[in-house]
Amino acid sequence: MKIQRITYLSLGTNQGNKQQNLQDAINLIAQQVGAVQKIAPIYKTASWGFNSEDFYNTCIKVSTYLNPETLIKTLLSIEKELGRERKNQEGYSDRIIDIDILLFDDEIIFSKNLIVPHPRMLERKFALVPLVDIARNTIHPIEKKHLFICLENCSDTSVIIKIEEPLKRPIPISEKYNYIAIEGNIGAGKTSLANMMSDDFNAKIVLERFADNPFLPKFYNDNERYAFPLEMSFLADRYQQLSDDLAQFDLFKNFIVSDYYIFKSLIFAQVTLQNDEYKLYRKMFDLMYKEITKPDLYVYLYQNTDRLLQNIKKRGREYEQNIEASYLQKIHDGYSNFIKTQQNLNILIIDVSELDFVNKPEDYKYIINKINNHTTTL
Repeated sequence: MKIQRITYLSLGTNQGNKQQNLQDAINLIAQQVGAVQKIAPIYKTASWGFNSEDFYNTCIKVSTYLNPETLIKTLLSIEKELGRERKNQEGYSDRIIDIDILLFDDEIIFSKNLIVPHPRMLERKFALVPLVDIARNTIHPIEKKHLFICLENCSDTSVIIKIEEPLKRPIPISEKYNYIAIEGNIGAGKTSLANMMSDDFNAKIVLERFADNPFLPKFYNDNERYAFPLEMSFLADRYQQLSDDLAQFDLFKNFIVSDYYIFKSLIFAQVTLQNDEYKLYRKMFDLMYKEITKPDLYVYLYQNTDRLLQNIKKRGREYEQNIEASYLQKIHDGYSNFIKTQQNLNILIIDVSELDFVNKPEDYKYIINKINNHTTTL
């Protein structure tokens, strides 16, 4: 499991739409660095060390999995993305955005590219005032004093004016949702995405235990004979697994990501079972479905059939290699019908046919942004 660290960042700007510059920086930090937990008010101050436009400054508290060296590289990249051009000149200058690391947990860092705590933060009210707003009782690792005491001892006499209009805190996925179910056809990438999200957001993961089902290889060799025991065994296992894991979720309110939702049992049963078998199966399913907690968000990953067949071949499960395109199409049609009829389920469909979110960070980021920016449709 990744270790989450707390960092405090100082943001400043004195060009263009200053408040928007700060908001844009905060949004990108939330996407690329980690969850923004607190945002201080904006403070206006005169430019420091040179004559120019007044600055808008703020501080934010961020939880991140990045190590300090990766963090500074990411912040420099965000500055560049927002239009900052660093010049090889001494002294201070105008900037569209400036992001500094003030604190990183309680660490003291002296490296070629980074010094933490920031060596001049105790001399600058534009850094200390907003920092104290969100970290009043945090202890400075070198001074060994609370930050509010450091502010009282600060010799900076600059005038600092609070701006009343607040900045907006981006709500991370782990706060927006308690339980996300990721679904899709065979080979759509749902397990890969669930694993990646679990790793990134420190979520509890619930993965379908298909590999333990003894009927699955037999089913692909003799569909008619093994369809009913296969679907019944899957239903029982999914019900037990989700009941157990979601009961813990109800107790501890963990963020959970699963790579299936129990309704997939009915979708596959519609495709594989004979009419009389399906009627019996449906009675059992309806009893179990009433007891299962519904996800806050149901994500359906759509991939076209050709891409699905490529993925199935690539992952090399022997018993899947004879799956036909027509079978995949029936499954997709089943999901489509399910999605159309669900009035009380918050659903997001993402076409991943042209994406490679496992190997391309930008594609993964695209999916995460789609999930985070999704508005409830209920």
